[in-house]
Amino acid sequence: MVRKVRVRPRLIGGLLLTALLSAGVCLPVAAQVPAPGVTAPQPGAALPWSSLSPDQQRLLSRMSGQWDQLPPQRQQALASGSQRWLGMSPDQRTQARQRFNQWQQLPSQRRDQLRKRWEEFRSLPPARQQAARENFRKFQQLPQQRRQQLRQRWQSASPAQRQDMIDRARARRMERAPKLR
Repeated sequence: MVRKVRVRPRLIGGLLLTALLSAGVCLPVAAQVPAPGVTAPQPGAALPWSSLSPDQQRLLSRMSGQWDQLPPQRQQALASGSQRWLGMSPDQRTQARQRFNQWQQLPSQRRDQLRKRWEEFRSLPPARQQAARENFRKFQQLPQQRRQQLRQRWQSASPAQRQDMIDRARARRMERAPKLR
């Protein structure tokens, strides 16, 4: 027996908007907080190799010979990334490796598209970023079949229909937002 489920249009619009904003933003957003006792370097300032912890130096050992020639932003990114890596559990590291391998297998055009979406997401105000994360979390909690239906609906829509879906979701969100007075 097939059970009919009534789907609320607001839910669909919100979830579609979430999928749109969240697609490609699958990597967890980790706060870049320095390790206890480590002062954060000045943005754009070179980071001496000696300022890295022994664990970071071990992790980045293949970079030791060229560290001083790297741009300061790259040094800081590597130091920050190594600190995050060292703070991960074995399961988190396994997941990170899998995501990296998936990323490497993507065509360069798709990676560029995802980078652009990530930058668009990062340019959103914090409240909109949080709303997108919450909507994505709700979308992920839907049954697999329902998520697939929503994806197919989005993919089969024309650009005008997609824009209409986005506009309706925004209008519904504005209706639900508390009135500031």
